[in-house]
Order: sequence, then structure tokens, then C-alpha cells
Amino acid sequence: MAQKPSVPKGTRDFSPVEVAKRSYIVDTIKEQFKLFGFQPIETPSFENSDTLMGKYGEEGDRLIFKILNSGDYLKKVDDALYTSKDSTKMISKISEKALRYDLTVPFARYVVQHQNEIDFPFKRYQIQPVWRADRPQKGRFREFYQCDADVVGSSSLWQEIDFIQLYDKVFTKLKLEGVTIKINNRKILSGIAEVIGASDKLIDFTVALDKLDKIGEDGVKKEMLQKGIDQDAIDKVKPLFNFTGTTTEKIAKLKELLSSSEEGAKGVQELEFIIQAMDQVALETANLDLDVTLARGLNYYTGAIFEVSAPENVKMGSIGGGGRYDDLTGIFGLKNVSGVGISFGLDRIYLVLEELGLFPETVALSTKALFINFGDQEALYCFKAVQALRNQGVVAELYPDSAKMKKQMGYANKRNIPFVILAGTSEIENETFTVKNMELGTQTEINFDELKVLLQ
Repeated sequence: MAQKPSVPKGTRDFSPVEVAKRSYIVDTIKEQFKLFGFQPIETPSFENSDTLMGKYGEEGDRLIFKILNSGDYLKKVDDALYTSKDSTKMISKISEKALRYDLTVPFARYVVQHQNEIDFPFKRYQIQPVWRADRPQKGRFREFYQCDADVVGSSSLWQEIDFIQLYDKVFTKLKLEGVTIKINNRKILSGIAEVIGASDKLIDFTVALDKLDKIGEDGVKKEMLQKGIDQDAIDKVKPLFNFTGTTTEKIAKLKELLSSSEEGAKGVQELEFIIQAMDQVALETANLDLDVTLARGLNYYTGAIFEVSAPENVKMGSIGGGGRYDDLTGIFGLKNVSGVGISFGLDRIYLVLEELGLFPETVALSTKALFINFGDQEALYCFKAVQALRNQGVVAELYPDSAKMKKQMGYANKRNIPFVILAGTSEIENETFTVKNMELGTQTEINFDELKVLLQ
């Protein structure tokens, strides 16, 4: 007996209903992207390895899916290297391409490659799949879609303010209340590392700190010690583990803590500007929270960083995130081009809306009317009506086979088609149709003009 087929772990098939719900989210996000002035681009699903590697930190590089070279991919590997079984050294010989890990680095490559065709500041949005060799779990997949919006060519902090508004608008349209937009600044984290004497361990420090909500204070301290950050430095950073108070009070504490760090003080100044501006422009749905432990473990962030949390009554990781990355295009040779962007986690947003029952009932509806097939003569009569309805923008179908009535009605019921249309000898003679409302169970005989009005 043939083995039952399956999909790789961390990937999924999507049913018509699921696709309809995902499209609802994507269309909502895309509508706001356009409203805020962003333009669409697309990039290849895979990039040259040197485009991606080294841009996400050690943990990120480990999660990049590598693509074996075509043909004899071992031909560049000599006997000594093959015998050593050192995959780290071997990978550059056998794999020159990789699936994209996110949309931001490919976007930076796009900007550099097309810089003479772009009008700066350039506002782009991109909705495409990405791949990560992560351990699959709830809300975490190996193949998933990102919905990104970025601006390059402007260092103005008004861009960050605009992105906070964009997050709020999207979640308002999705009727998802209670989300929290966490904000911090990488310069603040750099300043803290400088003040505690751990500047040389900045990446290890931020990666560990970013896990506070997952592994707790003791877990963070343990990881910092394992990464070579001494106990004295950890003691100095202890106030961050319980950094409470109003936004104004938090800013005041940061100013005091970072008074000796020029980099840290600049980060506080940038954060204060954003928060003061947001005090003047109210958010409709989201909450804005200054979280000094927010680090986001990506090397390319240099300024403000964002992370969006789902409502507290839903157990889910972040459903969005982003930040400013002044140096990203410099990696590809284009200097002094500042950028900032955010991403929406489509898959996690889907799970949150599903759990809270926030998808509109009409989202999964496709076909509005199914015409019953009683035979070729009746089918032809119905098919002409189907064609005319489609010309009016009404989604209508003719059941393809003259099967038993019970089977055709059951088909309509399973697909939640709201109207079933019947036309036999009597209706053909009278040039009418009998319409059955599947929800109410009522039947009415009407002419085609009345049918058009009913189904519009």
C-alpha cells in the first residue's frame, strides 16, 4: 500500500476557507499600505548566499535554508575538507544560494541594485513568503508570509510616528482591540551596555535581554553569564528587569541611567520625540508602551525598534515588529541611506482573529447562487442565467451533473451557498426561477430581473 503523502514540518496546505480568511487580512493590510503612500515590489524567493549570510546574527544565519548547487554539488569539495566533515567550511563550496529569511535584506539589495531608478525617499510594501529553519510550534512556521512596509532615504523620526499610526489603522480595520505596540531604541541598549562595561558583548547582551518575557529574569542572567558578561555588569543592569512607571517616568529614569553615554542619551532623545508626538495624535485601537527590554535580535537595527503584542487574553508571540536600520544598505555598498520599516505577521494575526472570532461571516462566502441541474435542457436555461449574472458581478454556478436533488442541495449546504435556484419545465415555460433561501428555508418564484436584484 502506498504511503500517505504529507507536507514538510512547519509548512501547511490552506483550504478555500482559510485562503479566503488570509486574503481578508492581506487585503486589509494592503489597503492601508496604499493609503499611507507605499508602492509594491517583489523580489525572488531565493538570493545569493552572500546577500543573506551575516545580516541576522549567529542565530539568524543558523536558521537560513541553504540550497544545494545544481548538478554535482560536491565537485568543489576536496578530499581533506570532505573527510573533516566540517559543514561550516563546506557550505560555501556546496551552496551558493539560499531561501530568503525575511523581506528587509532583499529589499536593501533591491535598493542598491536599482538606486538609479528610485526616487528617494522610497516607500515600498512587499507581501511574500519567507523561510526559516526554525523548530515548528504554535504560531511559528518554517514557511510563512511577511507583510512589510519600509521607507529608505529619510532619517526623519516622523517616519517612525507614521508607522505607529499604520499599525494602529490596520488593527482597527481588523477590529483587533487591545494590541500593544512596544517601542525601544537600539542606541539605548548600546548605551546601557556601555554604562555597565559590556560594550564588547552588545549582541549577546541584547539577544539575552530580548528573551526576558520568555525565560524570566533568572534565565536572562544565566544566559548573560554563559555569554561571558560578568556578574558585576549583570548587577548594574538589574533595574531593567522591573522597569515600571509611566512613559514620562521611564524616560526620566533612562536619562539618569544613561547620563554618561552619548549614544544612549541620543537614543533617549529620539524616543522622547516620538512619544511626545504620539501624545498629540491619539491611537484608535492600539496601546503604545516603552519597553526597555525590547531588543529584537537582529544586527541591522540602529535606532527605534518596534514589536506588536496580541491582546493579553490570547497566548501568542509578537504579531508584528520592525525598526530603523541606518547601516543596512551600506553592507551592499550604498552609504548614508537611512531606512525604517515594519512587518505584519500574517500567520499569527490569522490565529489571533480565529481564536477571538473576529473574521466577518461573509469572508468565507464565495458562490452566492447555485443552479440545480435537472438535465441538459434545464441546464442550458440555467447556464444562460449564470452567464448573465456573472456579467453583473454575481458569483453563480451551475451544478455540473444532473445528480439526485438531495446530493445537489447537500453540496450547496456544505459550501454555505445562501441561495439555490431551481428551474424545471414550468419555470422555463414561464421564464421564471424558483429561489430557495437556504438560511430561512423559504422558496419564491421570480423572473430574471427580480433575481438580479435579489442577488446583487
